[in-house]
Amino acid sequence: MHYFKTEGSRLVCLLCAHYCHLKEGQIGICGVNQHVDGTIKNLVYGHPVAMHIDPVEKKPLYHFLPDTRAFSIGTIGCNFKCPFCQNWSISQEKSLHVKEYFAPQQIIEMALKYECASIAYTYNEPTIFYPYAKDIAILAHEKGMKNIFVTNGFESSEVIDDMVGIIDAANIDLKSFNHDYYKKELGGGLETILENLKHFKRNGIWIEVTTLIVPTKNDSDEELNSIASFIAKELGVETPWHISAFHPDYHEQGLPSTSVETLKRAEAIGRKAGLKHIYIGNVGLENPTRCVTCNAVLITRKRFEVMENYLVDGCCPKCNTKLTGVFDE
Repeated sequence: MHYFKTEGSRLVCLLCAHYCHLKEGQIGICGVNQHVDGTIKNLVYGHPVAMHIDPVEKKPLYHFLPDTRAFSIGTIGCNFKCPFCQNWSISQEKSLHVKEYFAPQQIIEMALKYECASIAYTYNEPTIFYPYAKDIAILAHEKGMKNIFVTNGFESSEVIDDMVGIIDAANIDLKSFNHDYYKKELGGGLETILENLKHFKRNGIWIEVTTLIVPTKNDSDEELNSIASFIAKELGVETPWHISAFHPDYHEQGLPSTSVETLKRAEAIGRKAGLKHIYIGNVGLENPTRCVTCNAVLITRKRFEVMENYLVDGCCPKCNTKLTGVFDE
């Protein structure tokens, strides 16, 4: 894809749904894409500031290549301004410090060295470094690895279409169901997020949804029901919903951590909305995956570790019902 289009003397960046109109020398909301000499220069291309080997369950993805490793990378910058961001030290960093350059091929070599089944673009918002992610992802496919986006869901529609055949799975945040909260506090738009969730689904990219439950911000029964109902009706009742506990961080130091009672209340609301796979994160609870037909336990986990995987070719060993997800490397 072209990462920009021209409008008069300005370039419109096509990497995310802000569609920043940039004059010569201007940098977008993300802090890392700049209009330079008639093109959009991705200032963090080749400069990851975080690289780790994670279990894929930590992304979190529970129905995508369980019990495998993901080589995870992130850069500085973000197109959101979430006041509770747990990676704020890199996502909200706007000063570009030149780091060691890692060509896409070097990322692939490291991932292969550590026997990773996938590359995860994560820690900050990956759509803002999509040119780098895409070049890595194409090479990853050539080596038999899959690609994962861990994202706030505020991509441009152009990027989501370009992802087809390149990005295999995404964990997408649905942070709230409040239009004003998204706009004023987070820096995005709820309508865009909802449409993009459906767009990912239409494009055949495996998706799992995460909601960080922040006390007093998005934890009412009404809002949780709206989120769960949207997932059930628009994405499908077998779409995994990860409901995660907030802990005080960044600008939200004055709020309490999310209680287990609140998380279980959210789980009950999700069950009532029809969701079949709900997982509670950040509080150390067990999160088994069960068969939607006979309720047999298919996968058991302890934190981010798979303890037992009873699937047979992606199916329940008792009734042969296929579990939704991606289980073949």
